Amino acid sequence: MSAKKTLNGEQRRALLATPAGWLACGFGSGLAPVAQGTFGSLAALLPWLLLRELALPWYVIVLLFGFGVGVWACNVASRAIGVDDHRSIVWDEFIGQWIALLPLLVLPASWWAIAVGFVLFRLFDVWKPWPISWLDRRVKGGMGVMIDDVIAGIFAAIVLALGLHFLS
Repeated sequence: MSAKKTLNGEQRRALLATPAGWLACGFGSGLAPVAQGTFGSLAALLPWLLLRELALPWYVIVLLFGFGVGVWACNVASRAIGVDDHRSIVWDEFIGQWIALLPLLVLPASWWAIAVGFVLFRLFDVWKPWPISWLDRRVKGGMGVMIDDVIAGIFAAIVLALGLHFLS
């Protein structure tokens, strides 16, 4: 199997040995045996239910702080397991998912919009249209892990906002 798809016991221990590793693997959600990005995005919905209660400026501050800490944590975790952007590293999915759901803080929507935002983010994250694919190939380290999901989240947020606008 590919080095990016599985973790051996030593890599798993190295990942879970530090707070950076715990954060990078989404508090364990990235350790799912399959579809780690999807499990990370699903896990991101739980804290989002609390984050959505924040005023928009505070929400943006949390996103910026989460991004900055994520660059550091994903870099540390990648070095600890010796694989750049391993599938188990899913903090980027947390931040990307929270960005994708940003329109739900300002536009009226029902619960189904959360599911649509989730699907849109996963679609853009997996599909990786330009410039996401370009960034994914060119930017390395913690920034490389994080930036493609940030852009996927922005794309998903734009499509979600447009959909909600035209449906209202």
